Amino acid sequence: MTDLAGPDRAEVLEMLAAFGQRAVESVPEELGSLELTWLIAEFEQRYGIEPDLDDERFEAVRTVDDAVEVFRAAVLAAAGGAVDAGATTTVGALRT
Repeated sequence: MTDLAGPDRAEVLEMLAAFGQRAVESVPEELGSLELTWLIAEFEQRYGIEPDLDDERFEAVRTVDDAVEVFRAAVLAAAGGAVDAGATTTVGALRT
């Protein structure tokens, strides 16, 4: 069953480590725009949820912790647990 809180920091670091095939320990705290774009695509693939990020919100995601916050809000919104939490469901249901 999918964790309704969404990915934690460790899972986000794991996803980022796969980008560039590197060790989790070598993933920097600061995210570049290419890393963030790739991370969002990975999140969408794993969770079946598209975070609703306008340009301003996308630019505000600069760290691993920022990404965790955005993804958790997206999962909660998709589960019906948050109103206007910044996410929309694109697949229709969480993966179980």
